[in-house]
Amino acid sequence: MNVNFYKKKNVLVTGGTGLIGVHLVKILKSYGAKITVVSLDKIKPVQDVNYLRADLRNFDNCLKVTKNQNIVFHLAGIKGSPIMAQNKPASFFVPTIQFSINMMEAAFRNKVDNYLFTSSIGVYSPAKFFKEDSVWSTFPSDNDKYAGWAKRICELQAQVYEIQYKWDKISIVRPANVYGPFDNFDENNAMVIPSLISRALRKKKILSVWGNGSNLRDFIYADDVAKAMALILEKKINYPINIGSGTGVSIKKIVEIINSNLDKPLKIKWLSSKTLGDRIRVMDNTKLKNIGFKDFTSIDTGIKKTMNWYKKNIGQSKLRYNSFIEKL
Repeated sequence: MNVNFYKKKNVLVTGGTGLIGVHLVKILKSYGAKITVVSLDKIKPVQDVNYLRADLRNFDNCLKVTKNQNIVFHLAGIKGSPIMAQNKPASFFVPTIQFSINMMEAAFRNKVDNYLFTSSIGVYSPAKFFKEDSVWSTFPSDNDKYAGWAKRICELQAQVYEIQYKWDKISIVRPANVYGPFDNFDENNAMVIPSLISRALRKKKILSVWGNGSNLRDFIYADDVAKAMALILEKKINYPINIGSGTGVSIKKIVEIINSNLDKPLKIKWLSSKTLGDRIRVMDNTKLKNIGFKDFTSIDTGIKKTMNWYKKNIGQSKLRYNSFIEKL
């Protein structure tokens, strides 16, 4: 990693107060970058960083924030549980396309040197392993149809700039199931690990879990994703690349790890009649390893760190982190 690549450069991070964004901002700050974060949140998680509030669905706002920037990391997104994605698909599909199209076009007009677009595991069709080059011969899973197509549309946007304008400075990353500190822990709207952590720390005796625990997912710690993003852009990779552990972990294993980190383990009640999502979602991370990224946080260590952070910063009486500021 050539950390001097970022030194004294103007770097914009959209969604820089979110799960991956906070970790990325911390990393870029350590590399000497001059960072601006754009978010709708009121918090400022990292000190000595320029925070702006702006609605990126407005194209004029995108033009303003990308002006005079050398590098843009576009992480802003709509995150929620699979149930929310099914019940409120417009809340995913429409804004994702709006602010992603706007940001890439604004970066192009303002001649940004390098741009990173954060896609999603949702672009893939069900398969044993998700390989980057398989996307365009398939369709997204019905369980991720709207969010998956929204991300695919934005990946196509990157392609058309390269074809028509020869602007090949766009990196596309497809993170797996990301978890860690600064996640959304609202159990009614969170992804599997933060939802289970939130509920486990509230329950006194029994933890009910949907399904039978056999579904396999590729979980990746947020700090690992941020480090991989910084490496991918520094190497100017201009093809889609997966950011995942490459290993499938069962929901049952996740529950066992969380339970083992409780002061008093809970009894687990499996709700086998309630199933949700594809059975297997695991990424092929060969391309990521080939560019030199091999430092992955183990699932046991990552969950332990996340639980410790949750207990320290949120406590058992709060659902979300957006009412406080942590100094990193």
